[in-house]
Amino acid sequence: MKLVDVCAFYAPKGGGVRTYVDRKLKAGAAMGHEVVVIAPGEETRVEERGPNARIVWLKSTLFPLDFNYRYFSDVPALYEALDREAPDMVEASSPWRSASLVGDWPGKAPRALIMHADPLSAYAYRWFDGVAPRPVIDKAFDRYWRHLRKLDTQFEMIVSASQGLSQRLTNGGLGGVVTNPMGVDPGVFAPTLRDAQMRKGLLELCELPEEATLLIGVGRFAPEKRWPMLVDAVTAAGTHRPVGLVLAGQGRDHKAIERRIAGNPHIRILAPITNRGELARVMASADALVHGCEAETFCMVAAEARASGLPLIAPDEGGAADQARASGGWIYESGSAAAAAEIIVEYCIARETGLDGPRADLPAPRTMDDHFAELFATYERLVREQHSKPDPRRAA
Repeated sequence: MKLVDVCAFYAPKGGGVRTYVDRKLKAGAAMGHEVVVIAPGEETRVEERGPNARIVWLKSTLFPLDFNYRYFSDVPALYEALDREAPDMVEASSPWRSASLVGDWPGKAPRALIMHADPLSAYAYRWFDGVAPRPVIDKAFDRYWRHLRKLDTQFEMIVSASQGLSQRLTNGGLGGVVTNPMGVDPGVFAPTLRDAQMRKGLLELCELPEEATLLIGVGRFAPEKRWPMLVDAVTAAGTHRPVGLVLAGQGRDHKAIERRIAGNPHIRILAPITNRGELARVMASADALVHGCEAETFCMVAAEARASGLPLIAPDEGGAADQARASGGWIYESGSAAAAAEIIVEYCIARETGLDGPRADLPAPRTMDDHFAELFATYERLVREQHSKPDPRRAA
């Protein structure tokens, strides 16, 4: 099977989507498939990633809200690339404009939309929760729901990584939703990577003794991640317990986070960590992962923390909440710095008294290869079905 992924979110400095796509290129080839990623880039070129795996970069325009990303600004070039590749199966990896472009592409290949983003949770609910109930917010954003329902008629399946998102999409009128949780990059993250000296050094960076609690936050510095809220929560918790926070990430909100830290010596932003092995060592050397975003579709970072043996402190909605519940984690009310601070204090007390673990009896997070094996098997079935009957979508 030849799979082409039209991935608007793939970028050199991308986060979870890039991790996911990089693994898909390897896993697909290992399973005997050819995987091609079409991504918006600085220039048009082809990047080989080994046998049966490559990235086709198309020269595209910078995304004005985040210069780490670009968008497909040359639609004919995108369609020419799709025609040239002649895929058996096509993916779109963003629910926005690129999904509409893939839906409107006149090719005959079946297609799937991977919900790497949950815009309603990331924006609408984050902005207006507390102002209006969810049904009212959904009605106000009905244009987006109509957009999704149109995509539902153009795509054979909408792939969701969490049951909560799947239920909301189904309730919103989508009929092709399939839940397939993603997974952690195999062989990278492990509790055995814990380094006592690294932990001591990170606490010293936070001007705290070894007895203190060391929290880590990992991810893009973007508004929906709620880093300023977590800074406030850790600052408040620090008035009750010795607790430090190190943040590993980068993004446009870096300066805003620095301003919110306001010289608090117990909260530090680390230099960007681009090496996955180094990130795994840093993560395993912390005491717990703290997360603020309730709009995660799966929360790769939380899965990686679980694989590293860390307890999770997460909001009560979204993929991070799913990960925390599956691993006996610590959950607080989404969007509330006060609730997060209270849970952080509770966790610190539990850690100090030895009640935060171990969790050897809990199941480990599934791997990305488990996810892709299930996904590709579904795609192969769709391709067989497509070859056995006409495509009514194109005749409509």
